[in-house]
Amino acid sequence: MTRAPRRIPTFREELRDFLRFVRHPRFTPRLAPRAAGSGWWADWFPSLSIGSLVKWAAFLWAVNIFFLGPIAVMAAGAGGAAHKLNIYNIPWLQALLWAPIVEELVFRHGLRRLAQAVWVVPAAAAVLVTGPGWGTILLLAAILLLCWAPPLMRSPSGRRPLPWRLRLRYRRVFGWVFYGSSLLFAAVHLNNFSLAQTPYWLMPLLVLPQCLTGMVLGWLRVRRGIGASMLLHGIFNAGPLLVVWVVLHTVDLPV
Repeated sequence: MTRAPRRIPTFREELRDFLRFVRHPRFTPRLAPRAAGSGWWADWFPSLSIGSLVKWAAFLWAVNIFFLGPIAVMAAGAGGAAHKLNIYNIPWLQALLWAPIVEELVFRHGLRRLAQAVWVVPAAAAVLVTGPGWGTILLLAAILLLCWAPPLMRSPSGRRPLPWRLRLRYRRVFGWVFYGSSLLFAAVHLNNFSLAQTPYWLMPLLVLPQCLTGMVLGWLRVRRGIGASMLLHGIFNAGPLLVVWVVLHTVDLPV
């Protein structure tokens, strides 16, 4: 008897699953649709619509614009912090391609690939700290090739599961790892600000939007795959930059 395909969850159902996940982070279950065959393929190339990711991006934009964003703006004003973004020189490739790939490798790839995280996280962190350049582009390409090589070559090397004892230990601390990765992701974005004399206690408020975004991306990485979190990351970054681009080309701003 063939098993009937699982129904694709609605956005409301996914949102409820995200809220349950945030309260009690855990590995299972994966969300439908799920590509048959290789788990590696489904992790990097998930079967889901771009429309679903756009809905999540719209949710994050709305929460950040109407709730978390104003809190961050007030904290920046109170502490004298200023954003470093030069609206006349928008880093499109860095925001849409570089950051989604590199930051997802650093902060979320290892959530489900703990064995690979031992070398992926330090190598990707070096790429993140150094920034875009020919050397780091080659290093990033090498990281991706090493992640993909064993499955593409049909080799068991690099795909052996962790010993059951270690897997049980990781499951017990997974919640701490999930929250820790979200907080570190947010903290890295403090580098987007000139902090001046901003008090330390105000700094977390500056990156509240990134903290929520990090939790959504972490949930999506666990439930859908690393490819899904990279795609949502890029779509999310595209929204504010597109608004800035439209304003620059429709409104006369002082130089």
